[in-house]
Amino acid sequence: QVQLVESGGGLVQAGGSLRLSCAASGRTVSSCPMGWFRQAPGKEREFVAVMSWSGANIYYAESVKGRSTISRDNAKNMVYLQMNNLKPDDTAVYYCAVQNAEFYIRPEYYTPSSYDYWGQGTQVTVSS
Repeated sequence: QVQLVESGGGLVQAGGSLRLSCAASGRTVSSCPMGWFRQAPGKEREFVAVMSWSGANIYYAESVKGRSTISRDNAKNMVYLQMNNLKPDDTAVYYCAVQNAEFYIRPEYYTPSSYDYWGQGTQVTVSS
C-alpha cells in the first residue's frame, strides 16, 4: 500500500504562486508515474499533470500548461506542483495520485480511474 500526503495549499491572490508537495510512504514509488488532479465544488475531478518516473514524459492539462510545472524527487518519494500566475478558476482541492505501473504512464492518464493511490487533498483558493 501507498499513502500519499499533500501539503502547500492555501489562500493566494490572483497572479500569485503556490508550490504543492506530495509525500509518498509505504513503499517506494520511484518507478511509478505520479500526477496531480483537482476538484472544484460541484465539478468532477480533473486532470492537472502527470510525470513518468524519469521525467522523460510529462503531460499537462491545457488549462494549466505554461503556468504549472510538475517535478519529482525519487530519492525522497516526493512529487511537486509549482503553480504560477494563479487564477480564480484554479480554486479547487488538489490531489496527488500514483499509478501502480512500472515506469510508463498509462495511456488514459487524464482519467482518475487510471490511478491506484490517492492523497486526501490540499485546498487551493485563489481570490480575485
